Amino acid sequence: MKNVLVILDGIVAKKLLSRMCQSNVMDNYYDVVYMHDYILPDERPSNFTFYNLDPTSHSKLFTILNKDIHTEILIALTSKDETQSVIRNIRSIHKKTQITVYNNWNIDTSDPYINSYDGIEVLANGLLEKLPNIPVVAQNIGMRQGEIMEIRIPFGSTYAYRYIGSIVQKEWKIFGIYRNEKLLSVKPSLVIKPNDIIMVIGKPAVLMQVYSAATKTQGQFPMPFGNSLYLFLDMYVQESKEVYHCIEQAKMLHQKLKDKKLVIKITRPTSPQLLRFIIKYFEGIEDVEIEIDYHNLGFSNILQEDIKRFDAGAIILANTLLQFKEAVTKLLDLKIPIFKLGRESLAKISKTIVLLNDTHSYEQISPVIFDVSGQLKTKIKLFSLNPLDDSDKDEILEHFENLSKIFSRTLEIVKDDKNPIRELKKQKNSLQILPLKKDMFNNRLIDFFTTDSDMLSFDMNHLNQLLIPVVEE
Repeated sequence: MKNVLVILDGIVAKKLLSRMCQSNVMDNYYDVVYMHDYILPDERPSNFTFYNLDPTSHSKLFTILNKDIHTEILIALTSKDETQSVIRNIRSIHKKTQITVYNNWNIDTSDPYINSYDGIEVLANGLLEKLPNIPVVAQNIGMRQGEIMEIRIPFGSTYAYRYIGSIVQKEWKIFGIYRNEKLLSVKPSLVIKPNDIIMVIGKPAVLMQVYSAATKTQGQFPMPFGNSLYLFLDMYVQESKEVYHCIEQAKMLHQKLKDKKLVIKITRPTSPQLLRFIIKYFEGIEDVEIEIDYHNLGFSNILQEDIKRFDAGAIILANTLLQFKEAVTKLLDLKIPIFKLGRESLAKISKTIVLLNDTHSYEQISPVIFDVSGQLKTKIKLFSLNPLDDSDKDEILEHFENLSKIFSRTLEIVKDDKNPIRELKKQKNSLQILPLKKDMFNNRLIDFFTTDSDMLSFDMNHLNQLLIPVVEE
């Protein structure tokens, strides 16, 4: 849930507050600052907290702003001077907080983090749509069932800092992006940024799911990749001990994440006793589906079909199967995460670790890192180890610090000049999250002398690892 600060006064504010309370669905916490009692509604929901104070007072507003981290601030006042004063107070405390302002006085809002709404202009646009031979809004186009939608991307969204090419668009499509009131050309290499408005088209029910995933900042993974977790087992090449470990960890992961279903696909079954154990192990759990392939259809063929059929958002694989690099490489085209099971139990995981490498990849996966950490209830430990001192990571570190405030997650940053791989080997009871790259499945003899920490991390088998697809330069 998001914390929203609302600063209100006047007739417009009274009507706005009434509508807010009526349409309240308990998805936000509201701090409401008001100056006159007449704007207060008769019913006051439990997620609304009211403060009777003068918001033009810097000291009083400072107390409210520092009580919680507000992701959005809405200002609707009756005076131009009061509105400008409140904006100045907020900006003296928080430079980049998103502000929406009721602006009926043509106040200069060149600040890129301020959305200004002219009351007269909004009213005129609404009346204009009722006139004949005038273009109408998207809700009245097509089948008029909501198959065209605009979605504003908030800070912390799992869609933020993602390349369009890395987002699997099933039964829907992004056809336009507005940034700073300019329409951008949609191409796979375009990065979606916070405050962008994406224009999407597709089935109305699918668009509602996309809207929910894009606008919420916590508890979404494995969305937007898919809704299900998918465990693949090959009994012909995997030992019984590894199979037992896989199903235990998959069940645990399924219980912790917000997936809708756990799918277990078993191919080349060799042990009836082990099959019976698996079926018994998940007996009575409705959101677990077990399928058995008796025809040896092949690893790649099975996954190509099942990923779409089950709307899988992450594939769970043991290290044994990841050794078949030619087959696994074909999975990269599916653009969904791979959860690589390590030797450690997920039950012991206490922290999520990130070993910073290139800014390009880690900016893309950063929202997923905070999302998964929040669902697993782990601390985030960020390693910025740079023994050669060959790059400047200040920008990406600031990016992670900003996200930690948005997600309200504790972030520990470790800066040092030590060897990153040696430090990584010391980590225990940890989940490492890193980008999924094609080079990870190259012949290791070719990359024997690589210094890429992502490649070297991938070869470690004691840690559980979540590999997130990215668009590589």
